[in-house]
Amino acid sequence: MTQAVELASVRKVYGFGPSAMVALNDVELTIEPGRFVSLIGPSGCGKSTLLRLVAGLESADAGTVSVHGVTPEEACAAKLIGLVPQSPALLPWLSVLKNVTLPHKINRGAAGRRERIGALSARDESRGAPDMLALLDKAGLSEAVDKLPSQLSGGMQQRAAIVRAFGLQPDVLLMDEPFSALDEFTRESLQDQLLDLWDELKTTVLFVTHSVSEAVRLSDSVVVMAPRPGRIVDWIDIDLPRPRNQRLFEDARFHEYEDRIRDALHSAWRSADAA
Repeated sequence: MTQAVELASVRKVYGFGPSAMVALNDVELTIEPGRFVSLIGPSGCGKSTLLRLVAGLESADAGTVSVHGVTPEEACAAKLIGLVPQSPALLPWLSVLKNVTLPHKINRGAAGRRERIGALSARDESRGAPDMLALLDKAGLSEAVDKLPSQLSGGMQQRAAIVRAFGLQPDVLLMDEPFSALDEFTRESLQDQLLDLWDELKTTVLFVTHSVSEAVRLSDSVVVMAPRPGRIVDWIDIDLPRPRNQRLFEDARFHEYEDRIRDALHSAWRSADAA
């Protein structure tokens, strides 16, 4: 089976000579299609760098990165990759509906490119173009389709950005702390809607977060990273039932996973300080 994301012996260095900084060193990561995997670790551990390598925004200095068996650059050209940054990045002069449908107008040739590189997933073959109004409704934006971004709250803008990314039906969706600037209530609401969309579309998600509880709630697996140099120190599978609603916080196993991840993070810090 072709893996959705695969990194083998990946190394990334910034700078040269004595001032060079090793952002990632000897990273091995394999993500199966349809899985929701979170990256967690302290600032400076290389989470966002790893995400940029998978997105094709940067290149590794050693090792290989592949998305469905092709390079990130080929995967991007075929629109196999979607990206949700921390900022919604909506065009201010377009309505919500026009913002989320614009990528479809720009990328009408993507399906042909997917077929040419042999990476069209069974999920995409069985589905036509998504109903964007239905996705907006699922995200709680049915009353906002004709509004401009400036007329929306920060949480609503981020919902629109997530719908836009899911609407392209990427095989791999990369999310770089998309809820970090939101209050706790809005954050939990968007987690609910993200899980609803993911459960329906079964996109592979690689999600960067600093929140232990968010990682446990959302993920099939949590990858713990350590700094100096950035590396993976633990892989924790989250064996909790889905769908995961607010009552999950009352489950003792939820808190056991939180404790296990925190222990791994503290251990990573201690090993970094001792280096």
